[in-house]
Amino acid sequence: MLRYIARRVGQTVIVLFVVSVLSFMLIRIAPGDPARLMLPETATEEAIAEMAVTLGLDRPLVVQYFMYISGVLQGDFGMSTGYRQPVGRIIWARLPFTLMLAIGTVIVGCLLSIPLGIIAGSNRGKPIDFFAVLFALLGQSMAPVWLGVLNIYIFAVILGWLPAIGTGGIRYLILPVLTLGYPMAAGITRVARSGMIDTLNEDYITATHAKGIHKFVVNWKYAFKNAMIPVVTLVGIMLGIYLAGSVVVETIFSWSGIGQLLFQSVMNRDYAMVQSLLLISAFIFTFINLIVDIINSLIDPRISLH
Repeated sequence: MLRYIARRVGQTVIVLFVVSVLSFMLIRIAPGDPARLMLPETATEEAIAEMAVTLGLDRPLVVQYFMYISGVLQGDFGMSTGYRQPVGRIIWARLPFTLMLAIGTVIVGCLLSIPLGIIAGSNRGKPIDFFAVLFALLGQSMAPVWLGVLNIYIFAVILGWLPAIGTGGIRYLILPVLTLGYPMAAGITRVARSGMIDTLNEDYITATHAKGIHKFVVNWKYAFKNAMIPVVTLVGIMLGIYLAGSVVVETIFSWSGIGQLLFQSVMNRDYAMVQSLLLISAFIFTFINLIVDIINSLIDPRISLH
């Protein structure tokens, strides 16, 4: 187990290194001059050149990269050209809102979908199974943009129950969570149902039935555990995506998370902010995947042998 964890940690470090290099290079080849963006439009060429020296843009790319990485390791992500503030301060201020949205979405999605998928898989061909398949099909057919606009139109415009946009308390969180949560719940339902069906066809499940063990006990004590492996993997991936920032939904609802911050930074060519957000998003995503792999190896120790 320890060897497996060490190998996965090593792979995570390699992924983060590659992402840091790629994000650094992509930002450098993009059009626009960070030094010019830091100054007013009336700035002279001498002032722009002086700002480039201050930002270290006159140095070789290799030197600039190691300056950036050494700063990141010390918690310094550079200065935002759009906000005129340290990048780290802005990101840490936005991250709790993305965390709130991601955790709320995962909780809502899992509470509904896991029981539905397990029950549907245990009752294949019955009405509950048909409902689960329809639920999953509709949820995965809806684009977040369309679903977000539909939620705003129904719950904010027609019914007036909830605010359409903005960042605030629970009332502001409901519509973004519904918009992200339904497609996620649909995916989990489909995976949980398929996992349960496959598990119930295993020989050891047939043996437990032959011993006269009650169907409820077989489903929830023996089959449920193995059926959860693909579900845990999917939930972990989706949580990593949402924690890394849901750009579309946060932009639609003007939710002040790092997804909306990334969109605004790209539009404003805020290179330091985009670069840091890409690196932080990659770290969050790879870290969540690492945790998911460890959890799966605890559920099924055979995974750590591969």
